[in-house]
Amino acid sequence: MFVDRVKIHIKGGNGGNGAVSFYRAKYVTNGGPDGGDGGKGGDIVFMADEGLNTLMDFRYKKIFKAQAGSDGSKRNRTGADGEDTVIKVPVGTVIREAESGKIMADMSKKDDVRIIIKGGKGGKGNQHFATPTRQAPRYCEKGRVSKEYDVILELKLIADVGLIGFPNVGKSTILSMVTNASPKIANYHFTTLSPNLGVVRSRWGEDFVMADIPGLIEGASEGVGLGHEFLRHVERTKVFIHVVDAAGLEGTDPIDNIEKINGELAKYNQELLKRPMIIAANKMDIPEAMENFNKIKSVYEAKGFKVFPVSAASNDGLDELISVSANILRDYPNDIVFEEDFDEYDIYEDISETENQPFTVEKAGERYYVVSGVGVEKMIGYTNIETEKGFAFFQKYLREKGIIEKLEESGINEGDTVKIYDLEFEYYR
Repeated sequence: MFVDRVKIHIKGGNGGNGAVSFYRAKYVTNGGPDGGDGGKGGDIVFMADEGLNTLMDFRYKKIFKAQAGSDGSKRNRTGADGEDTVIKVPVGTVIREAESGKIMADMSKKDDVRIIIKGGKGGKGNQHFATPTRQAPRYCEKGRVSKEYDVILELKLIADVGLIGFPNVGKSTILSMVTNASPKIANYHFTTLSPNLGVVRSRWGEDFVMADIPGLIEGASEGVGLGHEFLRHVERTKVFIHVVDAAGLEGTDPIDNIEKINGELAKYNQELLKRPMIIAANKMDIPEAMENFNKIKSVYEAKGFKVFPVSAASNDGLDELISVSANILRDYPNDIVFEEDFDEYDIYEDISETENQPFTVEKAGERYYVVSGVGVEKMIGYTNIETEKGFAFFQKYLREKGIIEKLEESGINEGDTVKIYDLEFEYYR
């Protein structure tokens, strides 16, 4: 079974908590703080594996979590870092954030490795908070909670040559004749329900990959049939071989069919029409095909397209078709960009970059104030405010950052309630 689009959930490992500990030894009555730091959480890492060609494995496992970092311990021992979770995907997989649709990574080359989520930092132990006036701090930092996302994995096949055209024109037969692929072949519409790939062992140059792109019908660009599911696979194809039924066995006009397919490509992505295209007039072993072939040749060679008479059934003309394709690939630019560039996804935001970010103070009700801001919210996550000294340290942070001053300017009085993120407390000077 070929699966080319799945949704999974990924989460990085949380950082381990720092430790509160004091040195204890024989004859040492007042040892200093020696609480170790928490370990870093594991990363979520994606790797492009050339040995994979489908996303089918993700139908059975949809949740991936990296290991959390271990907590710090006494005697300045740092907790162990959590193990990374490595997720292998086929080459050509695009990773999108499900809610926004934004591209997080494009695994377009073999052995590509991308860190999508970095694990949370470990919290600092109480040894870091000792000062000349506070020599026995009884609080530490909590480990940072890592990010998590629902992501969409989309596989876009990477082929050198793509066979396009209406169903039942002979694409699968051509693929079976010139490559090592063994697609299903039958005289029915939509026989091919998944793209097939094969390697052409070329006598005229380097070997190359050929793909049979199914599902291209009128309306495919609007999602008719399985249009969108298959059109994504043409985006990374270097050369198109447009296969057309020159015999007109379905009672349709071959020229009209070519224009309809080109129209669908243009609607989906205008850039696709700029790719090199060869027209293969198939089924030339049928006498009625010659008249249509002459029409196709006169129309499209005048537009600069090469038109070849072929018969997939008898293998006539296929050598010349493959030879021309190999020549085009030989001169193909190496630096072509098949998709628009995208900004690297914001996979990790260090707390040091947020401490000086602005905050807001809002009076949300009678004797009720709300403080919002990235830096102050992250400080809550990093400070153990469940202890008296930890809460005092947090209050010092609020005063040093000017938050207390802003609350007083807003008219706060003793006993009023302050809310920061999910924490509520009464204000006292």
